[in-house]
Amino acid sequence: MTEALRIALVLPDLLGTYGDRGNVLVLEKRLRWRGIATETVTILSSSEQLPSSCDLYVIGGGEDVAQQAAVRFLNRGKGLRRAVGRGAPVLGICGGLQVLGTEFTTGDGVRHDGLGLVDAVTIPGQGRAIGEVSTESTIDGVGMLTGFENHLGRTVLGSGSSPLGRVVRGTGNGHDDAEGAVTGRVVCTYLHGPVLARNPALADLLLGWAVGHPLPELPELPALEALRAERTRPPARARK
Repeated sequence: MTEALRIALVLPDLLGTYGDRGNVLVLEKRLRWRGIATETVTILSSSEQLPSSCDLYVIGGGEDVAQQAAVRFLNRGKGLRRAVGRGAPVLGICGGLQVLGTEFTTGDGVRHDGLGLVDAVTIPGQGRAIGEVSTESTIDGVGMLTGFENHLGRTVLGSGSSPLGRVVRGTGNGHDDAEGAVTGRVVCTYLHGPVLARNPALADLLLGWAVGHPLPELPELPALEALRAERTRPPARARK
């Protein structure tokens, strides 16, 4: 790749909960460590529309009103749909998962259409899911994923999507032991952390898709390896 890889940070003024923009910093660093130039394109709610020409899109989390505004913006011009149609990878986190889904119901009981890029329906749960999550990824080579969750939504996947992982600890989607959703190269998760800082294999999967080929491995930091070992350790009651 001779030109800079363009990463779109989508609507951080609406969907920027829990430092999810940190995922873009991780992607930038992991490209630069490999000698690949990168450019971040920030799309705000005041922008005219979202460009379809970026190589990778990152959508963070937000509250009910912000999610509704995000759907209205992203339906304008259809830039994200065109990007997905040509195979650009998308990462949606927490509220981003719900926005990318088929529909979501807000806390006031009103149902809203999502973008329909993943086959997922979200309704409010009986209480918030808060705490650490460990989930075994369904994608070859990604392995165990860790993060923290803080969400009210409970998400049911349809036949058009598969879970990103199976929950070992925590709530995840709150249905059928699933965590997240994957449709083609649209990858969604409830994990914060930021998720890509805590799970570099997932970051490299997305970057490999964006670049067009698998990337050479990078040495991981001992501190990250220790954190992952701690956060994926089985709960005390499950140990023998």
